[in-house]
Amino acid sequence: MALFHHHPHASDSPSSGWRHWKTAAALGVLLLAGLSACMLQVHSGEALVITRFGAPVRVLLQPGLAWRLPPPLETVVPVDLRLRTTSSGLQDVGTRDGLRVIMQSYVAWQVPADSSHITRFLRAVQNQPDEAARQIATFAGSAMETGSSRFALGNLVNTDRSQLRISQLEQQLRQQLTPQLLESYGVQVVDVGLERLTLPAVTLDATVARMRAERDTIAAERTASGNEQAAAIRANAARDARIQQADASVAAAEIEAGSRVQAARIYADAWQKAPELYKTLRSLDTLNGVVGSGTHLILRTDAAPFRALVDGPPGLAAGKSAKGK
Repeated sequence: MALFHHHPHASDSPSSGWRHWKTAAALGVLLLAGLSACMLQVHSGEALVITRFGAPVRVLLQPGLAWRLPPPLETVVPVDLRLRTTSSGLQDVGTRDGLRVIMQSYVAWQVPADSSHITRFLRAVQNQPDEAARQIATFAGSAMETGSSRFALGNLVNTDRSQLRISQLEQQLRQQLTPQLLESYGVQVVDVGLERLTLPAVTLDATVARMRAERDTIAAERTASGNEQAAAIRANAARDARIQQADASVAAAEIEAGSRVQAARIYADAWQKAPELYKTLRSLDTLNGVVGSGTHLILRTDAAPFRALVDGPPGLAAGKSAKGK
């Protein structure tokens, strides 16, 4: 009877099984590392440009997870799509009437969520927003120089709001900058506006003189208009006064004529009723009109009308004669 003895191989030892687990774990880690290197996350407000050996091959725009080939086959360049604002800085520009002003504008811009514009922006400024801002400021300064030459100083600085044309200037700046920046840098202009406008000393003196002349002209026009209205009022008042005086004179003449007619009628009635008494009263009226407190007359007492003072009324004189007899 033959006896067989089993000799365990090295591979069947516990250390061999542990090595298999270590190898599998290492492969798993490498696999996870490879997967994580190929996995991307696109955040909101940015785009990821996938380049292959330095050349853009595709642009990822939708937020979420995405995949790529592991580096160095494909690399990722993030592009910020958020809104930015760039100031042009103070610029000395000229107006249509030959005066100088100091302007400062701002440009609100962003890279649009479009693969062609994102690629253009990446190639133009090497994905450097500061360089893009510097170029935009240069374009804005040139646009202000061109745009301000179409407006007079009174359209930019004026106390009369109806004369200001600043909004038209801002619109022209936007119309000029929008196609230039979009075609050259892939940048979309959102808004353009003036944030500062000042005047040099020479321009300020000229502006003050112009405003003073405008004020003097307005004051002269208003003074002339007021004088014209005052003259019209005075003429109307004088005309109305003349009309009222004429009407009053006519009314007074009518009243005086009526009173004379009435007085003549009263005199006639008095004459008819008592002629001698009428003569006496008329004589006394005449004396009242002729003789005053400072009058000195030397006349015969038997002459009219002083005879009435001596004789008295005719009826009274006759009565005295009868009593004497």
